[in-house]
This record gives sequence, structure tokens and C-alpha cells, in this order.
Amino acid sequence: QDGLIRMNPAIGCKLPPKKAREMQVLTREELQRFLIQAKFEGYYEVFLLDLATGLRRGELMALQWDDLNFKTGVLNVNKQVYDVRGQLQLSTPKTKNSVRKVALSQQAVDLLVQEHEQHPDNPILFPSPRTGGYWSPDAVSRINRKLLAKAGTEEHVRFHDLRHTFATMALSSGVDVKTLSSMLGHYS
Repeated sequence: QDGLIRMNPAIGCKLPPKKAREMQVLTREELQRFLIQAKFEGYYEVFLLDLATGLRRGELMALQWDDLNFKTGVLNVNKQVYDVRGQLQLSTPKTKNSVRKVALSQQAVDLLVQEHEQHPDNPILFPSPRTGGYWSPDAVSRINRKLLAKAGTEEHVRFHDLRHTFATMALSSGVDVKTLSSMLGHYS
């Protein structure tokens, strides 16, 4: 203000990065209670598939039956659902590495076959119970919070933290980091 220096030395300084929220991971016991609650509430298949693949919310909600090869158990992840001012939109995933193929266990495929029998004429893997169309990713997050609360687990575990839970379980089961990275759709 006094004009003692010609230029503000703070101009162009980079601010320190925002502190990232620490990821939360469910323990095996919490995971078991969570899945029991999900089964009781009728959301077991959705959350089990997410915990078996580590898909992002939008990727999971965008899955269609055509994306699953029932014979090989390979799931083709090539789109995502997102909300634009209350309207659900489909687009390609956020990066080119997010377009990927994920191998499912035979148990997961068998479970999805049972799910398909519930609504054989709907092309969407997990249609909204209210509309029959795509589920809003935010609605799935609300259901996640409800299930966590009823299961007596950490309520501050976000839906995205289920992805971290999948990654932690995969690493502890011996999956190598490079394979896990490609399963999650990460570049590195």
C-alpha cells in the first residue's frame, strides 16, 4: 500500500495442495456386517459387485447386460453415469485407462445371472427400483451411508472408500500392484 516495493513477491506463489481426505477401509468384520445388511435391504448384488471389482460409482451404475460376457466372465467398463442438474447423462469414463475389461469370479457371474432373472427385459444391469432407468450415483451413496449406519460400521466411509477396501483386500490376497492398477483403471 505504501509503494515500497514495485511488485508483490507473493504473486505466482503456488498454494500448498489441499490435504486429501484420508481413505477409510472397512475391516473384514465390518465388511461382513455391511454385506449382510445390504442383502437384507435388497442391495447385495450392487455392493458385492463393487467390492469385487473396485468400480467407480458412475461406472457401476452405467453397466448394461451387454457389457458382461456370461461365458468368459469379463466385464467391459466403457461408460459412466453422472448427474447434470438433475438429469442423468452417459459418457465415457474420465480417462482412457478407465476404459477397461475386468474379469469376474464365477461366483460373481452366477450372482449376476440371478439378478438378470429379476428384470430380464431391462438392458441396465442395476436399474433404479423407482424409475427402471439408471440409478443416480448420489442415490447409491445415500444407500451406502444408510447400510453402513444400520450395520454399525464407520458411517464416514464414503462409497469411493469401498474402492479402497477392494484394493486393500486385493493386495492382501496377493494381487500385484500393476494388475490392481489396471483393474482400477489407474494410469500408474
